[in-house]
Amino acid sequence: MTPLIVIAAGGTGGHMFPAQALAEEMLARGWRVKLATDARGARYAGGFPDEVEVGVVPSATFARGGLVAKARVPLTLTSGTFRALAAFRRDRPALVAGFGGYPAIPAMAAAVMLKLPRLLHEQNGVLGRVNQIFATRVNAVACGTWPTELPDGVEALHVGNPVRGAILARAAAPYITPGDYPMSVLVMGGSQGARVLSDVVPEAISRLPDDIRTRIRVAHQARPEDHDRVAAFYDDAGINADIRPFFDDVPRRMADAQLVIARSGASTVADLSVIGRPSILIPLASAIRDEQTVNARALSEAGAAILVPERKLNPQSLAEQVELILTSPDGALQMSRAALSVARPDAAARLADLAEYVSKEAA
Repeated sequence: MTPLIVIAAGGTGGHMFPAQALAEEMLARGWRVKLATDARGARYAGGFPDEVEVGVVPSATFARGGLVAKARVPLTLTSGTFRALAAFRRDRPALVAGFGGYPAIPAMAAAVMLKLPRLLHEQNGVLGRVNQIFATRVNAVACGTWPTELPDGVEALHVGNPVRGAILARAAAPYITPGDYPMSVLVMGGSQGARVLSDVVPEAISRLPDDIRTRIRVAHQARPEDHDRVAAFYDDAGINADIRPFFDDVPRRMADAQLVIARSGASTVADLSVIGRPSILIPLASAIRDEQTVNARALSEAGAAILVPERKLNPQSLAEQVELILTSPDGALQMSRAALSVARPDAAARLADLAEYVSKEAA
């Protein structure tokens, strides 16, 4: 019988994109793949291969909502766990792989209760809350960022952060250095905290010298509530800009970019390194464990990225950093090569190897 892997992942791109990469790899190896997530996560499932069966289970988080919503969280997670238990008994997985996020709890809890082979993948340099819960209750822990802070007694294997096939298809794409022609700047704020980039980046771009500003084409990811003001600012400043809440063609836009200005979520960092692009990274200041600063460290230390703490972000200094990169073709090319030097394009294959090993050894 064809083995089944259930991939349990939370409702943000940071969890779902590496989960998608593993799904693609396991399908290529002849496995059946099911995705266990909640309604929010299902919105990111559109990029998964059609062969992946998406199972939506009840989930909730203590991070959102008022007191009543928080009081319902244990009941919702319990309901989701019973749903997962029933599903696993009908179609027993050979392995359950958790990628973090509260929507992963029901499937991971059910896997523990049924003593199924199970592993975790942690994308960030610090374990997320859900992965902290299960780190001592799985057969293996794989890490995307190294080193990763781990609980006492937990050992992990560094496999890297898996990237989707669409990113791999553009791995080490030739980099067109900045020059006297149209240049592309990609601005991405991730699923959280994009507002500060919408506040600062447009004004920073507007402060660039005329000969640079008039040649820039900006692709800017902005929250729906920020769209109109961001669009108006770019338009008033005479800047060619495409503003959207979500880009479904990030691989192409990143490969075409001379510069990427972004949060340093684990998937963004992995994509930047695999494609190989210069970047200015602004870690999410509200991240409790400051994991985005840890994520950005490899690119920053390699000379591939300029790391800017959010508290130091302002239009003038950002304009100076953008100008420095876009007026230094040799330096920008070196940043591109430095990004490639820390890439792990084989991360999905390495994680799939571990998944197959755990499924046999822990059965």
